[in-house]
Amino acid sequence: MAGHRPLYRTPVIYYAKSPMWNVEQRFTGKQIESLAALGFAVGSTRGVVRVEKYGSGAEFRKGTDELYQMTVVPTIMLKGRFTRLWDAGYQKFLLTDDGLKLPALATHLENLRRFNEELLTALGVPTFYNEALGSVSQISVYDRVKGRVGDVPDKTVGAHEPGGSH
Repeated sequence: MAGHRPLYRTPVIYYAKSPMWNVEQRFTGKQIESLAALGFAVGSTRGVVRVEKYGSGAEFRKGTDELYQMTVVPTIMLKGRFTRLWDAGYQKFLLTDDGLKLPALATHLENLRRFNEELLTALGVPTFYNEALGSVSQISVYDRVKGRVGDVPDKTVGAHEPGGSH
């Protein structure tokens, strides 16, 4: 069809670098070791510490300064392996490094949220209101309808001051 425009445009994929966590923050060995007393499964091999609870996990690595830095943000574990949470717009999925894609269940998301909140508290990291509202995906797909306001981010998209201009 000549002049036919597709109704939908190609989705934009967004990869979150570090949802909810400042991965530059460092933790002492004492902080990491204290997690076991709070019910976390803590395993350590040559300076790499894996922390798990509720079917979720995170990873920390010891730096040259003897402090630990988070290298894998809290995520859902599947058969002992870290997954990535993908928001496809209509459904959240778990992605594995070997290419497996499974639907994320409500229990997965509830347990991930619980794990994340408990880990934040145990390490003394503040929880901010906007971060505590729900699950944060590591990968998101946004598929806006072409021709509608907001299909291409411009001055009409985002927060604005009442009655003011940019």
